[in-house]
Amino acid sequence: MGVARSSIIMAGGTIASRILGFIRTVVLALTIGVTTDAADAFGVANQLPNNVYAIIAGGVLSAVLVPQIVKARAHKDDGHGYIDRLLTLAITVFALVTIAATLAAPFLVSIYTTGWSDAQLALATAFAYWCLPQLFFYGLYSMLGEVLNARSYFGPFMWAPVLSNLVGLIGWVSFLVIFGADPTGERTVDQWSQAEIALLAGSSTLGVMAQAFILFFFWRKIGIRFSFNFSWRGVGLRPAIKAASWSLAMVLVSQIGGLVQTVVASRAVADRGEGPAIASIAAMAIAWLIFMLPHSVVTVSVATAYFTKMSEHVQKKQMHLMKADLRSALRIVVLVNMFSSIALILLSLPVARVFVGEFDSTVALGNVLFATMFGLIPFGMVFMFQRAFYALEDTRTPFVFTSVQIAFHIAGSIYLFFNMESQFLVMSLAGLTSLTISIQALTAYLLLRRRIGEIGAAPKGHALTLRVIVAGIVTFVVGTASVVGLGGIGEDSFAIDSIAGAVGAIFLAGMAMLISYLLTLKLLKVPEIDTALDGIAGILRR
Repeated sequence: MGVARSSIIMAGGTIASRILGFIRTVVLALTIGVTTDAADAFGVANQLPNNVYAIIAGGVLSAVLVPQIVKARAHKDDGHGYIDRLLTLAITVFALVTIAATLAAPFLVSIYTTGWSDAQLALATAFAYWCLPQLFFYGLYSMLGEVLNARSYFGPFMWAPVLSNLVGLIGWVSFLVIFGADPTGERTVDQWSQAEIALLAGSSTLGVMAQAFILFFFWRKIGIRFSFNFSWRGVGLRPAIKAASWSLAMVLVSQIGGLVQTVVASRAVADRGEGPAIASIAAMAIAWLIFMLPHSVVTVSVATAYFTKMSEHVQKKQMHLMKADLRSALRIVVLVNMFSSIALILLSLPVARVFVGEFDSTVALGNVLFATMFGLIPFGMVFMFQRAFYALEDTRTPFVFTSVQIAFHIAGSIYLFFNMESQFLVMSLAGLTSLTISIQALTAYLLLRRRIGEIGAAPKGHALTLRVIVAGIVTFVVGTASVVGLGGIGEDSFAIDSIAGAVGAIFLAGMAMLISYLLTLKLLKVPEIDTALDGIAGILRR
């Protein structure tokens, strides 16, 4: 399978999965709200398996296992024996960790929250008992998928999350039909029945289970048959894990920062009352989901395509070509993220209205999304700088600039915990994240420049940056005029009054901004715009 076709298949899976995930989140928001105690209880519980999984395996499976599996193909059995032992070991480890984590659900919930009532802690813990088994299936999915990737069978790994989202969506729609919608939190946390808890949280876990097990079908399709093999001696992961130690440390540091942020955000729950809606963990998760849409579809795809090229140039000691690839990738990332940031900043309230009904909750979620989107451009740049260091076979420096970001973020989070009003706490946390990611991007750039020299081709690079900024300003003006022309973003405005109006405003203003952005880039003769348009046309033709 060619690289272009593989990239399109992977991108298609990512886009389909993200769209379904978006719809699924809208249904969840309609079901239990965004600024409600139940939404935050479920948000903590459903995030726990991801957090535990990231700590024990994040970054290691792809960085360590794929090279080992590829090497094992040189064995007489085409690596089947190695894969059996490896998967048996992984299943055993993930099973034990999952059992331990599930038993420790009350403790895990307690360390991710602060100031919660006993009733809300009890609800979050009940959700967690149903959600934490996802940990095992995330591990199984990653293992099965990495074996397929190592054998250049990329599609299933990227498309399996579509099945997970479909299963979860069916479960949550069933909940909506059986138990009804409660977006404003009229159902108090102590009124949830076991059946309601099981259907809501169990549907999420069932989706992850389906996502993992479907990959066994594709294993059989490429001729791999799994059988348990407990002869683990000689699996040979110790050197590879040692090499990935800095990646492990970076994941651990990131999780510590995430833990502090979640604890601080959870403080807002305790101050909910009859006043304005207060955003907390659920709102933060939805804003991050929207933030990750352009990043996952564009930045990750670009980084994946250029990472291999940069690595090859480094191996051949062609540093000028490696830097040229990095410049090209950064330009594409900045071009796309510039538009995405402007559009989502201006349309933050209409986008929030898609998720929530009442105006106060729309404002609460919209403010969090507004502050979050300022970090999109530096976040994409950090991602590319990380890949550049990985191409240089340097995992230590990404740990350093990630630690810098987390240190600033933890310090800022603690300050906000003690000094910020609950109504603006999560919005402030989102703004803090954007600021610290910008610091991380600058630190990463300076460290990379010290390592490989000047990255940009000045003054040509500065002229290109100026043209992109001009295009951004034009787009901002057009977007602002479009939103005002549609009636603004007041409580009774077209863009806020209903979900249909919000979707209409997003489409109309979004198209106006997109056309103005593309035309301005074209008039200013930004070369990457032609490449991007040709690529889009090629994908549509296929």
